[in-house]
Amino acid sequence: MFRPEGIYVAMLTPFKEGKVNETVLRQVVEFQIQRGVHGLFPVSSCGEFIQMDFAEKIRTMEIVVDQAAGRVPVTPGVTAPNPNESIALAKEAKRAGCSGVVICPPYFLPISQETIERHFELLADNVDIPVILYNIPAFTTPITYDVVKRLSRRENIVAMKDSSGSVVDMVHFMDKVRAIGMQDKFNFLIGREDGLFPALMMGGKGCMTACAGIVPEILVGIWDSYHKGEFEKAKELQFSFLNLLRAMNALPFPVGFKLALELRGFEMGEPMQPLSHAEKYNYVNVRSRLEKIMGALLGDYKVDLDQLMKK
Repeated sequence: MFRPEGIYVAMLTPFKEGKVNETVLRQVVEFQIQRGVHGLFPVSSCGEFIQMDFAEKIRTMEIVVDQAAGRVPVTPGVTAPNPNESIALAKEAKRAGCSGVVICPPYFLPISQETIERHFELLADNVDIPVILYNIPAFTTPITYDVVKRLSRRENIVAMKDSSGSVVDMVHFMDKVRAIGMQDKFNFLIGREDGLFPALMMGGKGCMTACAGIVPEILVGIWDSYHKGEFEKAKELQFSFLNLLRAMNALPFPVGFKLALELRGFEMGEPMQPLSHAEKYNYVNVRSRLEKIMGALLGDYKVDLDQLMKK
């Protein structure tokens, strides 16, 4: 059974005139694979899946799978307000050749833990594809430790992306799964890039984050250093991009992240959610900060797209 492990990209989506920009999406996929990431997570939260209709989500999966061409696993998001839509998306992901799917609790309306658990069970029961749970308290109802423990017993629920940002929560999630002997079949990945190295030290199996696709050199570097036992180097790399992260978060999510990827050479398009006048003013300031930070962090950070697509 497939289980995600390593540096996975929570992919940002390039748009043009309100639609997914296939040309740029293929460039982004190629860039991230060539820079050493281990997997791709399109139709993600930072990828603005909520701004995409059903057909665009499916097309995005197909483009990413086609461009990846089997080099890395593709695990798209299938989150929806109701289980029927999530099941339909997951079946399309299976048809497209994806390795697994990622799902967080239904969004917007308040929801009980019992309903969250049943939502995930219905998906697992109705699709023949590995399922990755996604805990993201900033945008949906948090998943409790015991719900994760019970769901980890299911054969095709294989991992969890935890974006709580809490080391305490991560440790308790892991402990609950360990208590029932499922730790070897259920992987934990962190959803907050600023905690990757600590997560690895605690037994985490990697990350699913936006920064993995913006500065893959850094995130892959942390992973490689950790696995070589070069912990001091991994720690320094972990600290190295926090200023970049803070600058990106100075704009409404995920505008700052898309701006950083735009500065690397990818035409990400206008924000799907219009910015206020004050935010537009701040956008200019953040752009200047990001240019300086990325220059200090990576040196020549601009990607040669022509050379990229020739490889």
